Amino acid sequence: MKQLQHYPQHLQDTIKSQLENGKLGDSIKKKYPNAHNIKSDKALYNYVMDLKNQYFKKFQLSKIQFDGKINVINNALGMHTFISRVQGNKLKAKNEIRVATIFKNVPEKFLEMIVVHELAHLKEKEHDKAFYDLCTYMMDDYHQVEFDLRVYLVYMDRHGKLY
Repeated sequence: MKQLQHYPQHLQDTIKSQLENGKLGDSIKKKYPNAHNIKSDKALYNYVMDLKNQYFKKFQLSKIQFDGKINVINNALGMHTFISRVQGNKLKAKNEIRVATIFKNVPEKFLEMIVVHELAHLKEKEHDKAFYDLCTYMMDDYHQVEFDLRVYLVYMDRHGKLY
């Protein structure tokens, strides 16, 4: 349960008990009954751009896509890249967002949390108070959904996909 190692012990114990009793999957499904219908890179692009345009007008994104090379369980949920290049006498910035393909088949709240997280990196590069304040500004229940997503990853680690 490495995904929950920074949470209080009583929460870890509750999740571990549900996992061992076979009730964790039902608990997740009850709270998040359906997976979203965003399956293509184009649909993801539109979804991300809608969220981006609500909060960040000036930032441009050059690429948004699902990425099968991101290892969710051991590595990351999504990735953002920022590259600056000099073109003539101008500095050009290139921002990209990649979301692990496993998020094609999860509840929309989980996908929204990943996208909000990556969008927040457009403005705040570090995972500090300002970063998490920005995440909760864009998504009120960010911390709860992040915890629930971590619980889902614990379930997946043991049993595989739920959706």
